[in-house]
Amino acid sequence: MTESTTNRDRLMLTAIDLMAEKGYQGVTTKEIATAAGVSEMTLFRQFGTKLQLLEQAIDRFHYAGEMEELFSTRLTWSLREDLLRITRAYHDIMDRNRKLVLVMLRSAELSDLRDRAQDHPRQLQQLLTAYFQEMQRQGKVKAIDSEAQAMAFMWMNYGAFISRLHNADLITAVSQEQFLQTSIALFVDALTPINERIKER
Repeated sequence: MTESTTNRDRLMLTAIDLMAEKGYQGVTTKEIATAAGVSEMTLFRQFGTKLQLLEQAIDRFHYAGEMEELFSTRLTWSLREDLLRITRAYHDIMDRNRKLVLVMLRSAELSDLRDRAQDHPRQLQQLLTAYFQEMQRQGKVKAIDSEAQAMAFMWMNYGAFISRLHNADLITAVSQEQFLQTSIALFVDALTPINERIKER
């Protein structure tokens, strides 16, 4: 990692920390630069503006790249194994990006940036849709709308993440691992054709 890359990552992470604490409007570029241990001129040279800094942080830290790698190299074509792997990766990345998500959700002035951030779930939806289509071709899942399957899977996991983001322990004692195992079991049972269930026995 070059010094320039290190500075860029440090500036982005520092900005996310400060914005999560004070809000997007509550933080200046000078504060971000000072907290990151660089000059404000370095921030301007690296990013241009505070908005562009946040924009690049979304591209850098959100999940599209990691999910692409997972789908291209780590699938086993076993529905249960793959969905557990995808779900765990999704929650690991989203948990790591909790502060960034909070900044985006809390700041009304970032609506354009929220629209841009939809590129990541859109890409995940395309990866999942293609996965379910291939699993249908292999006869491993029922022949129903692959995009609807993908969206049901994504909404299930996004809902769980948002619930935890807003103190899920106030409503349930179910752990994240219990949720993962139970939700995947339900999903797999609903999608697996009868002949495939017989094979598994």
